[in-house]
Amino acid sequence: MNEEYSKIIVNRILSLCKSRRITINTLANMSGVSQSTLDNLINGRTFNPRTKTLHKIALAFSMTLSEFLDFKELNDYCFDDNSDDDF
Repeated sequence: MNEEYSKIIVNRILSLCKSRRITINTLANMSGVSQSTLDNLINGRTFNPRTKTLHKIALAFSMTLSEFLDFKELNDYCFDDNSDDDF
């Protein structure tokens, strides 16, 4: 996952926290994802959260992972065709 893609995910998390009036600390408690993991993601020290981490975050928002990932900015994102991340 590149930095731009990661920022889109971070913005999704922050937007959902804001709309639900919860802090990142509260999200950590609700999701079971450590505060340090969320802080690293939010502050750009981690660019590639595991699917398991995103799944836990989605569940904390009472969403499926599909629902969590289904939003305009992410759907509009275009991956570079020459990406080294393909497997």
